[in-house]
Amino acid sequence: MSQNLKQNSRFLPRHVAIIMDGNGRWAKKRGQKRIFGHHEGVKSVRQIVEKSVELGIQYLSLYTFSTENWNRPKEEVDALMDLLVQTLNEQIADLMQQNIRLNAIGNIEQLPIHTHQTLQDVLQKTAANTGMTLSIALNYGGRDEIVQMTKKLAKKVKNNIILPENIDENKINLHLYSHNLPDVDFMIRTGGEKRISNFLLWKIAYAELYFTDILWPDFDKQHYYEALADYQKRERRFGKTSEQINHEG
Repeated sequence: MSQNLKQNSRFLPRHVAIIMDGNGRWAKKRGQKRIFGHHEGVKSVRQIVEKSVELGIQYLSLYTFSTENWNRPKEEVDALMDLLVQTLNEQIADLMQQNIRLNAIGNIEQLPIHTHQTLQDVLQKTAANTGMTLSIALNYGGRDEIVQMTKKLAKKVKNNIILPENIDENKINLHLYSHNLPDVDFMIRTGGEKRISNFLLWKIAYAELYFTDILWPDFDKQHYYEALADYQKRERRFGKTSEQINHEG
């Protein structure tokens, strides 16, 4: 399958976003607690990050912890926060070696203190890296992102910083959690569900969507190749006709 993938930046998505679903079900099938599946899922993250760097993907965004995930049992939430801290501490050397800049999107100020401090430390250490931008969505929700953006713009309008008639897509984008990311080209969801689950709602307006039944801990480099090869078969028209796209190409 890897031979069928056009490993040229022209044919690869600039920004890949992944909903990493299926960790809990993967563990349950093996008679383990859900957190075991999350630990195994970290291994898949490493594979996909490594392959993305190798292929020259410029932006990779991972749905790590949503605003809705706080509703899970406290034991699982605490374990996820501990796993995040552990993973960040273990991966900082690899991030530096691979020249990856870590980025965080979401209301990260509401994370537990230790989690927030560790995250800020890694964000600062990788800030000057010039390779792939790896974004982790933490305490993130697409609707919350739009609500917070609306509040920021409303405050500026109230203070006469921005005129209502001057609000456009660019100004909206500048006030999003994900303001420093381009639009998503390709969104992958593992685990068999076929929904977006409140992830990057503004950024996926023209994204190609890919759903697979593979549970996240089983999603490896080969599955990633298959997804990207599927992306390369698609025609992205952005409202234009096929004839226009072919003429421009």
